[in-house]
This record gives sequence, structure tokens and C-alpha cells, in this order.
Amino acid sequence: MSAIHFNDLTLGYDRHPVVHHLDGEVRSGELLAIVGPNGAGKSTLLKGIAGALAPLSGSVGVNRKATRIAYLPQAADVDRKFPISVYDVVSMGLWRRTGWLGGVGRQDRAAIEHAIAAVGLTGFEDRAIGALSGGQMQRALFARLLLQDAGVILLDEPLTAIDAKTAADLLDLVRRWHAEERTVVAVLHDFEVVKSVFPQTLLVAREAVAWGASTDVLTPDNLMKARRMLEAPDRAAERCPRAA
Repeated sequence: MSAIHFNDLTLGYDRHPVVHHLDGEVRSGELLAIVGPNGAGKSTLLKGIAGALAPLSGSVGVNRKATRIAYLPQAADVDRKFPISVYDVVSMGLWRRTGWLGGVGRQDRAAIEHAIAAVGLTGFEDRAIGALSGGQMQRALFARLLLQDAGVILLDEPLTAIDAKTAADLLDLVRRWHAEERTVVAVLHDFEVVKSVFPQTLLVAREAVAWGASTDVLTPDNLMKARRMLEAPDRAAERCPRAA
């Protein structure tokens, strides 16, 4: 069953496309890595899947009848100056059930504590997020994802600027989600991680360069082609229409 499908999808900003004419599907339960040079449109594509960015043309569909989406943006997009504790950040994963102002019952508190323990942050519940290291903050955000109990999980550069132990622990959670037949789509830069954890890869450079088995996609020829495509000017880009 398809979890996500793209139909001639073009995404961008102010009518200027960043991802062009993408077709294809992500199967339910699949682990898909999105890779490409800087500026290739990887984060833009995740925003489109999450519904945070409307298509300029074409469409992106998520099987919402069968699943929910959890989206983790890049660490740089998270405001760590906001005065909030680890416990409160993690508890936000329950908002679909409790509402933003809803109370947290005994069962909910147990779920929050279990999620915090699952990412190795027991004892940090009252710590302000501004006092956390990059790795600790990412653990807290993964705990929030655990509580969201989503069938589709979108991760934008989840392993950037964190220590090796945290990266290994978070990848174990990705493997756990895969075992639970959840769909995980992650923007990544470390090709060795991609090859060892993510069986499928989409290589983009404003458009799809290659999509398939990770070992087949991550070849020197494909990577060189992606760099060349991104460096070449796209003189037709501004003529792509906005969707009606």
C-alpha cells in the first residue's frame, strides 16, 4: 500500500520552484532517505509532504485514512530560547488526544515518562531545553515523536551536530519504527548511515536524479550528475505555474 505519492509535484517559494515535477510513491512501512547537494530541495520536499508548503503544481498525497504524520524539522528551526522543560516538550506529542490546553492524566504521565526513558533522558524532565546539548535536545524531540504514534514520520537532518552515541541511539529508534511497519522518510547526509539503515534512497537535485535501492542510487555517477544538475542554471524555473 502506498503511504505517500507524488503526482507531477512542483514545490517552491514565491512562484520560484525548488523541486520540479516529481512522480513516484513511498510504500507503507518503507525507510526512505532523501539525499542531494545543498540547495537540492530536500527540506522543501519534506515540508510539502507534511502539508506545511502548498504545491505550485501537481500534488502530494498521504494516505491519511490509514495513518498520521509526525514531522521533525531541522534543529535550527526549533526555538530553544522558549522557557519550557523537557517534560513539557515531550508531552506535546499527546496534543492530538488532549488538545493544546487539555489536562494530562495518570495514563498520559506514564506514557510521557516511558518516552523520556526510551530516549535516555530520565532525570532531565525538569531541565529547561535551553540548557540541553544538541544531542539531548534531539533525544527530547524523538521522545515527542514516540508519543505522536504516527504512521508516517518525517525527519529533516536528524543526525546533524549530535554526538555519535546519540546518533546510534536515535537510529535504533528508526529501526524500531521500521519493525512496527511505520514509514520513515529522512533527509540525511551520511551515505554510510543511509546504506546501513535505509534500504531506499531518493537522490534529488531540484528534480529526481535517481530513486531506488540505496546501493544502486548512491553511485559516483549519480552523485556527480546531481552536482552538475544543481550547478546548471534552470532558465525555465520561473515559468512553472502555481497550482489553481
